[in-house]
Formats: sequence, structure tokens, C-alpha cells
Amino acid sequence: MSQNDSKGFYKLSWMQRIGFGSGDLAQNLIFQVTCTYLLFFYTDIYGLDPLAVSVMFTVGNVANVIWDPIVGALIDKNNPKLGKYRSYLIYVGLPLSGFAILCFYDGFAPSLLYAYVTYVAMTLLYTFINVPYGALNSSLTRDTHEITVLTSVRMFMANIGGLAVNSGLPLVISMFAVTQSGELPKEPKAWFTTMCIYALVGMCLLFFCFSQCKERVVMDAKESENVKISDLWMEFLHNRPLRVIAFFFITAFAMMSVGNAAGAYFMNSNMEGTANELAIFMALGSIPSFIFMPLVPSIKKAVGKKNMFYIFLGAAIIGMAMLYAIAKMENPSMMMVYVAQFIKSTGVIVATGYMWALVPEVISYGEYKSGKRIAGIVNALTGIFFKAGMTLGGIVGPAVLAYVGYNSKSIQQTPLAEEGILWLVCVIPAALLVLGIFIISKYELTDEKIDEINRAIEARG
Repeated sequence: MSQNDSKGFYKLSWMQRIGFGSGDLAQNLIFQVTCTYLLFFYTDIYGLDPLAVSVMFTVGNVANVIWDPIVGALIDKNNPKLGKYRSYLIYVGLPLSGFAILCFYDGFAPSLLYAYVTYVAMTLLYTFINVPYGALNSSLTRDTHEITVLTSVRMFMANIGGLAVNSGLPLVISMFAVTQSGELPKEPKAWFTTMCIYALVGMCLLFFCFSQCKERVVMDAKESENVKISDLWMEFLHNRPLRVIAFFFITAFAMMSVGNAAGAYFMNSNMEGTANELAIFMALGSIPSFIFMPLVPSIKKAVGKKNMFYIFLGAAIIGMAMLYAIAKMENPSMMMVYVAQFIKSTGVIVATGYMWALVPEVISYGEYKSGKRIAGIVNALTGIFFKAGMTLGGIVGPAVLAYVGYNSKSIQQTPLAEEGILWLVCVIPAALLVLGIFIISKYELTDEKIDEINRAIEARG
């Protein structure tokens, strides 16, 4: 072990980086399917009213606001034999996969009770994976550059999952569908079979993530005993950088929740696209990550942390404006749609991908101020705001569809319904990104400042 390593600034092997990143790939294969396609499944296949789905999504996310701090405190307080954070990848991976599969089972359709039980259970279990996984990031090293590389690898692999979900899932569903058509198939059995495959692969990847991660920057057992749920609110009050990224998380995840869930409606109704065209459109939501995420360390070094956010959030807004203008054309070109989607996705992927690298920074800032490295509680807090953003998205999408009179049984939607879908894909997400630019401008921790903080923490032992 080098002298630098002995002070907590550990260098990770590529296998460790890939192993850690596989955890986010797994969560995308399991959870992103529900974020992107569950609304469509519930309204167009399971047979629920959009407003009923909106209420259900809200109930599930409100339950998580209560659940997140409990999970965060439990994780920080306890030290399981298999690892403080990584053990939950094993303990919770199996039931999470099971309930994700059950969400796409239509045997009790259109039972709202069944939908509630499976959806809420799945979201609560996801928290028990997502919070410790987020805390795992900050437990591997204090090295700022290493965390930037680790986050880039993580988001690269997360977007492999996003590609498999956004582009691959329609193709897999079509493969299992008995009746082949140009549109996204609505056969329940094909959806259920597809979800079984995705969830089981995701579970195996969670186990692989567990095997490659070694926690080395954690609270000792004595400090863990003193952790309380109330530490969450105290941390929020006294940690200003945490408050900034928390509100940025709300904005970012509301933007993604609204825009991603509306993608299938946009291609099916506004563009009258085929299943293959939908697959390409959704694939372009992930493909830019393979080009730009490996470049993030270099881009950040060249332009700085904040400027990188401004550049890519601005690019996303431009892409959304292009999508709106193209959809209003008399005979819109699908190639133009793809170009606009690529520009929009490039901005969204880099900005929302890199924001995860800020979480270890605010954990170290809190440790510097209070003496407690409560990584679980901080990730629970970001989880609360992440869920708050998802809740907003979960409310806005179905509510707008209901307001504009979207009819799942109609091939041709009314002009008002098509305009409502455009607002979900372009206008509302763009407005949220403008707000996001303002919020991130208030973030004050530079790389130099956070390195200074980490060295001071290590120096005091």
C-alpha cells in the first residue's frame, strides 16, 4: 500500500471500477424499466386510468419519503458481516427482482389493489438497494480524481442498462409477441417474459458488484452506534452544499421522469413511429454516454465543474427545442428527430451522470464539519429528493395525459392530446433544466476545496 493509499486516497483497479459500475447497470435493468415503461403498461395493457396511476405513483413516492431516512439510519448504524453497504446488494437483490417482475404481471388486471401492493413493495425494496449502493461510492476512496473516473465508469455502465431498457426492451417484447405489428406490442405475456429476463440479469449483476467492492472509508463501529434518524435533518440544516445538490436532484429527476415516460407516447402518437423507430429513438437516450462519459474527467479538467454543467444542460435545452419545432412540421423527418434526440440526450446524460460525483464531496464536507461520516444518511437524503423528483414526474405525466384527453384505445390522438405529449417531452423538461442551471450555480465545493477538506480529515485521524 502506498503512502497516499494509507491516507484514504485509494487507487482502484479497472475490475473494481467495472464491478462498482455493474451495480448501476443492474439497477437500470430492474428499476428503469418501471420508470420508463410502467406508466405505458398500466394505461395501455393493464387497463388502469391515468389519474389512478398518478395517485398510485404519488402514494409510493410519499411512502419512500418516510422510508428513506429509516433506511439511511439503519445502514449507517449497523455493520453486517458481508459489508456495511455492499451486503444489501445480496440481501435485497432477490426480492427486488421478484417484485419488479410482479409489477408486469397482468393476471389480476385491472386490479388496482394488486398494482398498489406490487408497485409500492418494489419501490421500498429499491430504496434498500439504492441508498447503500450510493454510500458504497464514498466508501471506496477519498481521491477526487478517482471518484470522477469511478462515476464516469458507473454512468457509462448505467447507460448500457439504459440502452438495454430504452432501445432493447421494445425489440425483446416484439420478439416474444405472437402478433407482429409496426407499433410497440401490447401483449401482456410478452411484457412479463421480457421483465423476467431483465430482472434476473440485473440480480446477477448486483451479486457481481458485491464481489468486486471493498469498503475502506467508513465510520468505525463505535461511531455507528450513535447514529440517529434525526441526524438526517441536522445534516440537511448544516450542510449547505448538500442542500444545493438535493434541490438539483429534485429538478433533474423530475425532468427525466417526465421526459422518459413520455417518449413512447411521443413516438407512437406524434410521430406515428414503428417499434423499430421507437427503439432507435430510445437508444439515442443512452448512446451519447458511450462517447462523452469517458471524456468527463478531461472535460471537467478543461472547463471546470460548473462550466461543464452549464454547457451540457444548455445543450439539452437546445435539443428539446429542436424536438418541439420538428414535431410541428408538416412532414417531419425521422432523421431530424434522431439528431435532436441525440443532442438532448448528450446534455442530459453528462449533467445528470456527473452529479453523482458530488455526493461523496458533500459526505466529506459533512464529516469535516461534524466528525461523522454518515454516508448512508446523506444518500438517504439524496434519495428523498430523488424520489421527490420522481413523484413530481409521476404526477405530471399522467395528469397532463388525463387533462388533454389522451385515449389509449385510439390510434389517432386529438391535436390537444398531441400538444400535451409535446409539453411532456420538450417544454416541461426544458423549464426544469433552466431551474437546474440556477441551482447548480450555487454549488461552492471546488476540487481544490474538497481535496483540502479530505486531507484535513485524514490528518486528524
